Amino acid sequence: MKIAFVGTGAQGAGIGADLTRAGLDVTFIEQWPAHVEAMRERGIEVRFPSHTEVTPVRALHLCEVATLREPFDIVFLLVKAYDSRWAVELIKPLLADDGLVVGLQNGMSIDDVASIVGRERTIGAVIEMASNMFEPGIVNRQTEVAGSWFAVGALDPALRDRAELVQSVLKHAGTVEVSDDIRSSKWMKLVANAGELVPSAILDVPLAEAVRMPGVHEFMIECGKEAARAAVADGSRLVPIFGLTDDQVTSPDQYAQDLLGEVLDKYSLPDTRTTVLQDWMKGRRGEVAEVNGLVVDVLGRRGEAAPYNAHTVALARQIEAGTLERSPKNLELLLAL
Repeated sequence: MKIAFVGTGAQGAGIGADLTRAGLDVTFIEQWPAHVEAMRERGIEVRFPSHTEVTPVRALHLCEVATLREPFDIVFLLVKAYDSRWAVELIKPLLADDGLVVGLQNGMSIDDVASIVGRERTIGAVIEMASNMFEPGIVNRQTEVAGSWFAVGALDPALRDRAELVQSVLKHAGTVEVSDDIRSSKWMKLVANAGELVPSAILDVPLAEAVRMPGVHEFMIECGKEAARAAVADGSRLVPIFGLTDDQVTSPDQYAQDLLGEVLDKYSLPDTRTTVLQDWMKGRRGEVAEVNGLVVDVLGRRGEAAPYNAHTVALARQIEAGTLERSPKNLELLLAL
């Protein structure tokens, strides 16, 4: 099989390196020029908590995609959720007739992918691992392979065998479960993300530090509760993720709290910064509309309010507009609701 990773930042490069070391045919496609050149010169360096791996990889600039001719059997998509549509359009001409696009992303980009390549060629995915990248060619992967967790699933349950094919490939990067309801699984990840990603970024501190600040954990849980209600309102159901079992799925409010607890207990280190904070540190836009904003939109269409998520979105927009600085001093402002 020929495999491509479109978007090889911290998560994409780390996972792509795992598959490359397993002997698979992997191509990295990346939009950060300095990162591409660093990987070409030195390979991709992945710094795990226990050791460091340096892996030679094939890395291409976005502009070089048009020079490719051989089709890809599996394309893993790891660009930001708001970049999904153009990235899928970019790679669509190089997708094999029976090829698959796997969205290893936050949010509900599964619908964007399906609208471009078709439901039969779309595999949804959930990812739970912590990584960061601030230097080209170097990934700081805070979750070992043994501790990394994924779920994959086809939009059509009858195509479970396609999801199992992706599972067989992705298993080199961590534990991979096949979900028979991947839309619900992705919503559950969004429930956890709604509480953690943006609120801690507004405070400009690692996730664990934010949770210790007075009132923040409770605020995060309220964001998650609203997200769980949005998931149900959107037609999804509460399903186990992160390795939890069916009997651990309780009411929406309790499950939202439990999911956040799983992230804090198993997938975060004391210095883990959320992806939104990492984006802001780099001067980039965060996935605010695709996570907390989606909760507000879904509940709003039903005439229901999502005050905690709406407040989070409003503060995030001020930060991205440059009218508010991310800072621990925002604690009172965050909790003003």
